Amino acid sequence: MISELVVDVQPKEIAIAVLEDKSLVELQKEARNVSFSVGDIYLGKVKKLMPGLNAAFIDVGYKKDAFLHYQDLGPNFNSQQKFLKQVLNEPKKQPVFARAQILPEIDKDGSISDVLKSGQEVFVQIAKEPISTKGPRLTSELSFAGRYIVLIPFSDKVSVSTKIKSDEERARLRQLIQSIKPKNFSVIVRTSSEGRRVAELDHEMKTLMKRWEDNVVKVPRLKAPALVYEETARTVALLRDIFNPSFQHIHVNDKEVYNNVRDYVNLIATGREDIVSLYTGELPIFDNFGITKQIKSLFGRTITYKSGAYLIIEHTEAMHVIDVNSGNRSKSSDAQEKTAIDVNIAAADEIARQLRLRDMGGIIVIDYIDMSELANRQKLYEHMQKVMATDRAKHNILPLSKFGLMQITRQRVRPAMDVNTSENCPTCFGTGKTSPSILFTDSLEGKIDCLVNKHKVKKFTLNLHPYVAAFVNKGVFSLKWKWKLKYTRKLKVIPDQSLAFLEYKFYDSDRNELDMKEEKEIK
Repeated sequence: MISELVVDVQPKEIAIAVLEDKSLVELQKEARNVSFSVGDIYLGKVKKLMPGLNAAFIDVGYKKDAFLHYQDLGPNFNSQQKFLKQVLNEPKKQPVFARAQILPEIDKDGSISDVLKSGQEVFVQIAKEPISTKGPRLTSELSFAGRYIVLIPFSDKVSVSTKIKSDEERARLRQLIQSIKPKNFSVIVRTSSEGRRVAELDHEMKTLMKRWEDNVVKVPRLKAPALVYEETARTVALLRDIFNPSFQHIHVNDKEVYNNVRDYVNLIATGREDIVSLYTGELPIFDNFGITKQIKSLFGRTITYKSGAYLIIEHTEAMHVIDVNSGNRSKSSDAQEKTAIDVNIAAADEIARQLRLRDMGGIIVIDYIDMSELANRQKLYEHMQKVMATDRAKHNILPLSKFGLMQITRQRVRPAMDVNTSENCPTCFGTGKTSPSILFTDSLEGKIDCLVNKHKVKKFTLNLHPYVAAFVNKGVFSLKWKWKLKYTRKLKVIPDQSLAFLEYKFYDSDRNELDMKEEKEIK
C-alpha cells in the first residue's frame, strides 16, 4: 500500500488529505485563526466547583468554561500544584525541576473540593476540542508527545506499548529508557519505537525535555487564563502520528509549511526528506491529485460503494447512525443470504474508511442487512475488527445484536468532519431564477474590465468550473486570448473542481481572493 499526504494551505484554512493507493482515507481541516487544539497547555483558573459531578469548570480563555473531572487530575496533581506555586511565588528564582519533591498520589476516589478551590490557578491540557455546545475537555496530567515516546512530568515511571509483543524487545526498551530518563519524568514508549537505537530515543527525549523547559520559564510572566505551550502545527502533528516507511510522497503547496514538514521528516527519518515536494502547479492541489472529486462523492448523506449498494449516514447530537442498503442487488430468496453477507462485508470496508475520513466519534450504530446464519454474523464481526485495526483512534466494537445492529464506540477529540457537498446556485442565490446563462461570459468580461481599468489590478487568476474553463479556453483564438489582448496579458484561467457550474473566483498574485461578486435581485 502506498501512502501519500497532500497539504492544501489557503489564507483562511489548512486542509490535509491522506491517500492510500490514491484513495482518500483521512481529511483534516483547520481554520488558521483557531487557537484551540488538542495538546495545548494552559495556565487556567478555577471558576466553579461542581461536587455533584466531582468536577470543576476552568477558565482557559474560551467563551465557555472548560470541563475538568477529578479522574483527569492525574495521580500526581499535588506535586504539580506545589511546583506551580513555587514558580508563581518566586518569579525571579526558578526552581530546578529535577529537585522538585514528588508528593504522595491523590486518592483515586477523592472529591474535587478536597484538591481545588475557586480562583486557584492550575496547569491544564486540552484533551478534547470544543464540540457542539460543550467547552473543551481538560486534563491536568500534562504530556509531550513525540514520534517514539511520550514525556510526562511530575511522575517517575516507564510504560511500554502493549502492541509491542516481544518480551525481549519490551525489556530492552524499558531498560534503555530507564538509563536515559530524566528525574521526575515518566515515559510512555510508543509502538513506533520498536527496534530503534538509543541515539534516536535519546535525541527525541532531549527535544521533548527542551519543550518543557522552554515553556515553564514563561509561566511567572503569565496571568491566568493564558496559553503556556502550543501543540505542534496540525500538519506536523498528523505527520508525527501517521508517518511510516510506506509513505512515498508528501505534497505541500506553501513554501513555509513545506520547509516545516521537510525539517520534521529530516528529524524523524534522516535521509528521507526528499519525499517532501513543493507543489507549484497552476491547478488547485486537491484537483491535481483527484481529491476534490472524492470529497464531493464521499461526504454526502448517501454513499454508493459497490454494485449499487449504498450507505445512508445520519449525524445526531448523541450518536451517528449508518444504514446499509443492498440497492438493486438480487432479491431472490435463494441468493438472499449470500447477497446480505457480500453487501455487509463491502459495507464494513467503506464504513471503516468513513469513520476515519469524517473523524466520527462517540457512539456509532450500524444497521446491517439481516443475516440468518450465525457463522455469517461472526464473519462480519471479525471482518469489521480487521478493517478497523489500522484506525489510530481508540475504539470498541460489539458483535451484532439480535436486531442486526452493530455498536461501535470511537474516541472523539474534535468535532466530526462534516463537509457540505450540496452547492448553492451562485447565479440566482437561491431564488430559483437566473439571468440568461449565455450572458455569463459577458458578465465575467465586465468584472475583468473593472479589475484592470478601475482597480488597476494587472496580474490575477480567474478560477472557473472545469466545463466553463474549457469553453473559455476553446479554440485557437479563444475568449481567454481575447481578454488577454484587450485587458492584460497576465490573466490566467484555471479550472477548479471545487466550484459550482457558474461560480467564479478571482485571485491576485499572492493568492488572496478578490471579491468581485454582486448579489442582485432577479425579477
